[in-house]
Amino acid sequence: MPYLLDTNICIYLMRERPPQVAARFAALRQGQVVMSAITCAELRHGIERYRGPSARSAEKSLRRLTEAIPVLAFDVRAAESYGRLAAAVPDRRRDALDRLIAAHAISVGATLVTNDETGFRDYPGLAVENWVS
Repeated sequence: MPYLLDTNICIYLMRERPPQVAARFAALRQGQVVMSAITCAELRHGIERYRGPSARSAEKSLRRLTEAIPVLAFDVRAAESYGRLAAAVPDRRRDALDRLIAAHAISVGATLVTNDETGFRDYPGLAVENWVS
């Protein structure tokens, strides 16, 4: 089963800390880890929003990350998964982008890797791992 990385894990990889995240990533074969286009959009937003002295470095880090990790398009299958997920848990006050990322992971049969296990708790059919703890 592939791993789909949440935004916080991608940030850890871009910053090369904590070391256990980079070590876990390095131990996997290429293609075992993917990123949602939603996550890529969140990372791009972070770079655009916080333009400053570190923006150039962040740009390079994101480019390296997306060269190493395939970015999956949010397709019709992911949209269908989102519809089922949102209907199954209608009263949750969760971040809308997190719900899209969870739906994307489910649609491709991936385990979501995040350091925010609470934010993804109780989504039916979602497998979650935390590489930080």
